[in-house]
Amino acid sequence: MVSRVIHSARLITDGAETPDSWVRFEDGYVTAVGTGRTWTDADTVVDAIEIAGQDAVLTPGFVDIHAHGGAGASFDDGADAIRIARDLHRAHGTTRSVISLVTAPLDVLAEQVSAIADLMRTDADILGSHLEGPFLDPAHHGAHEPSLLREPAAADVQRLLDAGRGTVRQVTIAPELPGGLDAIRIVVAAGSAAAVGHTSADAAQTAAAFDAGATILTHAFNAMPGIHHREPGPVLTAAADHRVVLEGIADNVHLHPTVIRLLFDSAPGRVALVTDAMAAAGSADGSYDLGAVKVTVMDGIARADDTGSIAGSTLTQDVALQRSVQAGVPLADAVRALTATPAHAVGFGEQLGNLAPGFLGDAVVLDARLQVRHVQTGARIR
Repeated sequence: MVSRVIHSARLITDGAETPDSWVRFEDGYVTAVGTGRTWTDADTVVDAIEIAGQDAVLTPGFVDIHAHGGAGASFDDGADAIRIARDLHRAHGTTRSVISLVTAPLDVLAEQVSAIADLMRTDADILGSHLEGPFLDPAHHGAHEPSLLREPAAADVQRLLDAGRGTVRQVTIAPELPGGLDAIRIVVAAGSAAAVGHTSADAAQTAAAFDAGATILTHAFNAMPGIHHREPGPVLTAAADHRVVLEGIADNVHLHPTVIRLLFDSAPGRVALVTDAMAAAGSADGSYDLGAVKVTVMDGIARADDTGSIAGSTLTQDVALQRSVQAGVPLADAVRALTATPAHAVGFGEQLGNLAPGFLGDAVVLDARLQVRHVQTGARIR
């Protein structure tokens, strides 16, 4: 048995903060939590103050359910690229990630989700795949190649789910497309999360999607109708539905700081802070590919060359935490949006996102400025 104790930290987990806390880990699982000096000896003892200073913060590992790459590598380019990008995001606190794929031909997507399923046998930090396309509204294609978009025919949806062999965690669908609601039902029946996104849906169509089983709103406010006092659109419809988690990209580009705070106030406990990061995260400005779309990054902002649309982000989850707190979101709420909420959204809420006995031992130590100082990944998903 390998044991570790992290002590003398502000423990923030499950929406609460406990000062002067310690957590004990054994063989990759949390086995005990306490305060003060009541912890017993372990193989490794980590003093949070020594590595992160006074007011050191201890949180569960971050869970990103929507990311496309980093460190110059794109998740669409196979196992080596996925590992390069994951190394970058892990260093910023993201201990587990869903691998998001942009729109591509069906044959390519089927190969990609199958390869991700294979990779999960060796790489414990990968939770599965997210198909952000191709079942999207052409009028809100964002950085997805419009010529590759298609209606969600049942056979096509089922083919991709089958190719993933139970590891497709999320599928984004524009529900107003012909077959959209039936596609949502197929996704949910397969045990995956259906998400509404890249859509022209009005409030009624969005509500119908949630009634059909969709439980996530893909990057709220982006690639969808905005809020109007007579046409509330997808965002307010999702915020009013307690079954739904709203993704938010807290980079001060996709969402203004005031809107970040509004998102948390409108859907307490139901915000998942995602990065939507593309290859340029952690890398220099320049030219990149996002699937079939050429992208230029300038001053850390990625835009598609042909349309000027925002094309993913260069965000990491620790920066999303900092931006959210700067916007006025309470720290415990922002941490929950990086941990328990996204874990629950894709079916891992009983194993990830909480530092309590029985949970996997993913943990992050941050300093008082919320900069990452220590990251650990626990046992494999059961």
